[in-house]
Amino acid sequence: MTAAHPPLSTPQSLAPLAQATRRAAQCLATATTADKNRAIEAMATALEQHEVAIVAANQADCDAALRDHLAKPLYERLKLDAVKLRGAITGLRDVAKLPDPVGTVQIHRELDAGLVLKRITCPLGVLGVIFESRPDAVMQISALAVKSGNGVILKGGKEAVQSCTALVAAIKQGLESAGFDPAAVQLLTTREETQAMLALDEYIDLIIPRGSNAFVRFVQNNTRIPVLGHADGICHLYIDADADLAKAATIAVDAKAAYPSACNAIETLLIHQAIAATALPILSKALQAAGVELRGDDRSRQILPDLVPATEEDWATEYSDLILAIKVVDDLQAAVTHINTYGSRHTDAIVTENAATAAQFMAEVDAAGVYHNCSTRFADGFRYGFGAEVGISTQKMPPRGPVGLEGLVTYKYQVVGDGHVSTTYSGPNAKPFTHRDL
Repeated sequence: MTAAHPPLSTPQSLAPLAQATRRAAQCLATATTADKNRAIEAMATALEQHEVAIVAANQADCDAALRDHLAKPLYERLKLDAVKLRGAITGLRDVAKLPDPVGTVQIHRELDAGLVLKRITCPLGVLGVIFESRPDAVMQISALAVKSGNGVILKGGKEAVQSCTALVAAIKQGLESAGFDPAAVQLLTTREETQAMLALDEYIDLIIPRGSNAFVRFVQNNTRIPVLGHADGICHLYIDADADLAKAATIAVDAKAAYPSACNAIETLLIHQAIAATALPILSKALQAAGVELRGDDRSRQILPDLVPATEEDWATEYSDLILAIKVVDDLQAAVTHINTYGSRHTDAIVTENAATAAQFMAEVDAAGVYHNCSTRFADGFRYGFGAEVGISTQKMPPRGPVGLEGLVTYKYQVVGDGHVSTTYSGPNAKPFTHRDL
């Protein structure tokens, strides 16, 4: 299998690849739902057929990562064994089962007799997706791109080059076997190609960066292409005065320790001062049993003196590890203020049995996801029923939160008349519009 190409380090050298992707995307844009689903099934089958080669390529990446002392959170995301691969392939087939987001009539309106307006969803065109470490993202993103009728140019981290190359080779084979142009899914492998891609605003319609805060800022500052993404995953869990502490402990452990390197894991635990003396020992015991290192503010350390002292920097840190900062707050408003000051607008949760308090928290916290009595780990496209996600957006404009199929389409207005002209509807004898929804 081969999916890589000679490095294309300038916008001029990369342009033919992007042009080929745009041509392939134009074919996908007009494909029927059945044909797109058939393409996704062919991709899944090809991935199954090349399981041994894909797992071997990933093992080679993992071995190199250990030699290079890759950071633990990135290493955990890098691993793609046979079980994880099969789960991802199942995810591809789940995408095929989702409703087609293309061709939905959002508005159907008579402007006048014989003059009809429609607003219809259509693909964006070509996506450029840049991500670190996680090779399984290749499969999720490729399936979502095909289902939404878009082409995609992928750029994985250097630590996952062999894994991504093997995956994209299989995906291309699947597309070709289904009668589609394999150029619909492309792979870049070098840093120079990333910079070249950011200059291709003529061919690429949306950039989705998935990486560090510094990297996302770099992308935003170095392209004219619209950028969708989130820089940090600084998520919070607030334990209210009216919390059920057994429930709180279970949620806190899941939100921190189930997958600490995920962007939807909590990094700060806030506790209402009225219950701190009772709640902290219970929560700390549960979290430490799960291997979590706890760092506390002065008020927390008055209750638990053995906590590592937390600094101002801790409140703004995404650990992506088994480390959790703890702060005792005066009340709900103090918790909301802390979250809106230090949070990344990703996902924040409250544990309380007081419905009014929960409603106030969910209304006032400025985040893409606000949860009540459940773990922040549910912030995920698959768990939302999107099949998969291309990323999570923390921007205010939509799409926001986990971005699945509906975030990969735009719309166009179609107007059909029969010799109608605008001057009929202007001037002293202007004819009125009917504006009747059909």
